[in-house]
Amino acid sequence: MRVMGIDEAGRGCVLGDLVVCGYVVESLDDDALRAAGADDSKRLSAKRRVAARQALGALGEADVRCITPAEIDAGNLNELEEATIVSLIDRWQPERVYIDALGHPRTLPALQKRLLGALRTCQPELVIEPKADHTYPVCGAASIFAKTTRDQALADIVAAHGPLGSGYPSDPKTRRWLADHAASKQPWPSFVRTRWQTVRDLAQGSLL
Repeated sequence: MRVMGIDEAGRGCVLGDLVVCGYVVESLDDDALRAAGADDSKRLSAKRRVAARQALGALGEADVRCITPAEIDAGNLNELEEATIVSLIDRWQPERVYIDALGHPRTLPALQKRLLGALRTCQPELVIEPKADHTYPVCGAASIFAKTTRDQALADIVAAHGPLGSGYPSDPKTRRWLADHAASKQPWPSFVRTRWQTVRDLAQGSLL
């Protein structure tokens, strides 16, 4: 039975892409995935995430999609992420899908209905739960691929633009970089989500 896990990285960031990954196995073996390091990526060190990604690559197929800041600025983040999930499921046509919950648990029945209604190639069993990336190893594997992809992308940005923190608006280093760039009066680089309230406040001089 083909099974897919889906998770994302960077949803709440002000810098960089939102990365969504679908991780697919043809025969589910939770023990093997756990042994390879599958888990909620936030529970693992960066070194362990990289090692787990390599081991998990031999056990399944990772389909990683990146939603750019420009797309996020021009659209609706929830709709973009849901459309990406639908695209992943339609491409791989799994029989069961585990998805780390998007939003509050009370919104999940409506989310499931929207996803099933949008699918064109299959109607899999959907399991959408908070902390699914820890509960279900196949979802944990997706979490690791999404997180390591985003980590590398952020490292590339840092290499080009200097230290800017984690990219989350709560990070003092990120806030300082944003404030300094806003003060420079230069256009925002393409990796900044300019519609985020943090960036709007900086542009108006009301933050820091």
